[in-house]
Amino acid sequence: MKKWIVGTAAALTLTAGVWAGVAWAQDNPGTGSETVAKPRKKPPADTTGTAGNTTGTDSDLPKIPSKLSPKATKGNEAESDASFKAETNIVNVDVQVLDNHGNPIPNIPRDKFRILEDNVPQTLTQYSIAEAPMTIAMVIEFSARYQAYYSSGWRETLTASYGFVQTLKPDDYVAIIAYDLRTTILSDFTNDRSKTMDAMQRLRIPGFSESNMFDALADTTDRMSRIEGRKAVLLIASGIDTFSKLTYDKARKALQEAGVPVYSIEMLQIERIMAEGRMGASQNLDFLQADNELKTFAKETGGQAYFPRFQGELPGVFQSISQSLRNQYSLGYSPNNQAKDGKFRKLTVQLVNPGTNEPLKMLDEKTGKPIKYTILAKAGYTAPRAVE
Repeated sequence: MKKWIVGTAAALTLTAGVWAGVAWAQDNPGTGSETVAKPRKKPPADTTGTAGNTTGTDSDLPKIPSKLSPKATKGNEAESDASFKAETNIVNVDVQVLDNHGNPIPNIPRDKFRILEDNVPQTLTQYSIAEAPMTIAMVIEFSARYQAYYSSGWRETLTASYGFVQTLKPDDYVAIIAYDLRTTILSDFTNDRSKTMDAMQRLRIPGFSESNMFDALADTTDRMSRIEGRKAVLLIASGIDTFSKLTYDKARKALQEAGVPVYSIEMLQIERIMAEGRMGASQNLDFLQADNELKTFAKETGGQAYFPRFQGELPGVFQSISQSLRNQYSLGYSPNNQAKDGKFRKLTVQLVNPGTNEPLKMLDEKTGKPIKYTILAKAGYTAPRAVE
């Protein structure tokens, strides 16, 4: 009986010690014990407390709803509760103004420019005339049809290609792209002239006899449409397309959407003149159609088309292209029509007298006589589509 009484007393003492340890762990969390005790239930909040002496906690307050109902917010709208979404679509337009000799006209004030989008006047928000480096993609036709090894077309193409590279400034970026049956990027955009010349060295013996000009232009302008700054495509070609996947109309639409100016130098002019009596009607018609296509591409993208007959004309062509690109007016505006419908918007750039709203008249500084001028800009752009 004594042993039973002693054992029972020891068990009660051990149990009491265990519960005392649990209570101590609850009051002193994170101290020494590796066992996490369950928290005790919190006492109810003292509703008799004052603002400076409350015994309630955040968990005792009503839960904040994840979404307020219209009834809960009716009549409680405040300016601080409003949400704002700013999304501005800026249209950039590079403009050239040339006199009757093809020279750029500088220093035209901002207020003299007017841009019409679908015949609706727009408000200019950006204007600059500073000279900036160029980004040029040289797209060179190099096929066995007109650039056969050591032929006159081969020499003309290489002369024009190497000649234009020599006119570039150190800060200008250039890519070399050749095409026949397919488009080949010989060197990507770089201002390292050694890489450019290495790419030019690959223009030696042409491969296929096909000339897929439409595909090459569409692919190149699509890549360049995402490049910022002053950019252009220089096309050195015969203008003949033989095997492109794209038709002329589809290529034309692709160039309009890309909005990259296309400058073209058409080769084989002197050969065509010399062979005019021997060419058939269909072949002569093909070249005339090629000339019109190059002119259309240039006009609708804000570029220019050149048709040099002699090699001595090339330096003047290079200078004209360089001046046109380096002396552009960069204009920008936020269109009145903000609809994201993916439609083509027609652009018209004009020079006007802001006082009379009539076409601007320019006078020659030396003679004081009126001069004719030409405005070059892209024909339009494709509006963005709404993100679904």
